[in-house]
Amino acid sequence: MALRINTNVTALTVQRNLTINNRNLSQSLERLSTGYRINRAADDAAGFAVANTFKAKIASLRVAYQNATESNSMLQVADGAFHEIESILVRMKELATQAAGDQITNSERELLNTEFVQLQGELDRIAQTSKYNGVTLVYSTGSGAKTTFTFQIGAENVGHDQLVVELNSVSTAALGVSAAKIGTLASAQAAMTSIDSALSSINNYMSKLGAYQNRLQHTMDNLNIMIENYSASESAIRDADMAAEVTTFTKNQILQQSGMAMLAQANAAPQQILQLLG
Repeated sequence: MALRINTNVTALTVQRNLTINNRNLSQSLERLSTGYRINRAADDAAGFAVANTFKAKIASLRVAYQNATESNSMLQVADGAFHEIESILVRMKELATQAAGDQITNSERELLNTEFVQLQGELDRIAQTSKYNGVTLVYSTGSGAKTTFTFQIGAENVGHDQLVVELNSVSTAALGVSAAKIGTLASAQAAMTSIDSALSSINNYMSKLGAYQNRLQHTMDNLNIMIENYSASESAIRDADMAAEVTTFTKNQILQQSGMAMLAQANAAPQQILQLLG
């Protein structure tokens, strides 16, 4: 073996390997401290891109779930209005039925009509004040009027990720009972017919609204499953296997320590030349 002073090739080789070991040890420390196998694109270029795609998808799905939850809350406001208005119509039907026979006098009908008119006013008030985030949900004066809402319940701008909901107006005008009165026998009998029609309409509206709510519940359940699966996929790519990483860290730590010891030996080797000079 040639003995040289100016260039210690052995020391350079050990130093190169020590540099690699130090880099690997630093990478292990980073992974153990962050919990991620991929901390930058250089760690795994393809995996980094795929994991970021999953990350964006998960974020969008979480917002879609929030949208579905808020949409369901909006429908619950309308549902509450429908239920109360249905109760008012039932009471109006009772009053109209009571006023539709000759067993009572016109003066008594007028007393019944006083409550009847107040119920009409309350029905319209409930319809007008049933709002969500400042948006009126179920009030319009047009006969059979309805309002359309679009809910974004998915992560993409496509039709199947959107839910279009129609909420029917339940004002007295829309239900056809704004002109109903029970002050006379004939008007009370006519009111019974119009209230029956209004009750049929409100029951249909409530049934349709319930279908929307059930659909949204299934949507939220499915979104939770999608979020869970995408999160598992991202974790499989991005997250570090801590047990394996600790093993790698231990190996790199030992290699670093042994490299330092060997570098010291390699640097000391040229001193053997002094024995030749002596």
